[in-house]
Amino acid sequence: MALLHSRKLLYLDEIARCGSIRKAADRLNVSSSAINRQILALEEEFGVPLFERLPRGLRLTAAGELCVEHIRGVLKDYARLETRIRALKMPQAGQVSLVTTVGLASGPLSEIIAKFIEKNPRVHIKLRSDGGTTTINPVLTGEVDIGLGFNIAATPGLRTLATFDIPIGAVVPPGHKLAQETGPVDLVDVVQERLVLAQSGTSLRDVINLVLSSVPIPVEPILETNSSETVRQLVRRGIGISLLNPLDVLAECRRGELVFRPLNVARTHHQPMKLFTRARASMDAATSLFVEFLLQELVAQVEELQREGNLPV
Repeated sequence: MALLHSRKLLYLDEIARCGSIRKAADRLNVSSSAINRQILALEEEFGVPLFERLPRGLRLTAAGELCVEHIRGVLKDYARLETRIRALKMPQAGQVSLVTTVGLASGPLSEIIAKFIEKNPRVHIKLRSDGGTTTINPVLTGEVDIGLGFNIAATPGLRTLATFDIPIGAVVPPGHKLAQETGPVDLVDVVQERLVLAQSGTSLRDVINLVLSSVPIPVEPILETNSSETVRQLVRRGIGISLLNPLDVLAECRRGELVFRPLNVARTHHQPMKLFTRARASMDAATSLFVEFLLQELVAQVEELQREGNLPV
């Protein structure tokens, strides 16, 4: 355990650099006898000499070489630790670039980013909204630091930071008859209503089609669109009801503008949401801070949905 003592680490490293206890003592501004005592204590503890005593100075033994190699790694790690801890004490500055879907950008992410900026006003956010799986390309090419999207397949060159499995359900206006029910609603009852759905080719529609495949009657939506905001507005106005994941309508449900109901189906179909980055890319302090904050907020939102009975626990 002696090598974990920072003073002994410095003494041994400096002697190895200078080749002399006297020179090391001068550079460290301590007495030669103090350094010599520490080195003798280490040699006694290990049971081997760390230096050869030569007429013109000291030379590392094989054991000493091993010790110095270890020491320099420890000192570098300690310096990095000091830098990161100092950074925590001051307001973080920097830039974070993020790509996500249009629905997430206008939904749960807007609230999370607003909170983050309030806490970290010196961090500049660049938010890019793309559709579907096109969120992958800007991350792979290095145009942005991180991506957040749905149904992101395992892709060479990408590293997953977190995954959330979000089951879709029925979204209705507050005065709708399905809003008055407690617990999950029957899918057969849902498809008999006028439906406003995500258009074919979107990641959400792929999940919706899996859900609807169990219905024995044809389903014809009155409107299809790639805009989740349009879907929410039309449902709020009572034009129809929709199938969405609860994160898409969390803010509206909080304000009492929409009601989310889980589906009573034999098999639950999820819309997996993934946070990802490039496989070999290192995140700077600002991006790491944002990712940590984003994950905390997403977990809090999922837990809120679970408390409301909109997600399984």
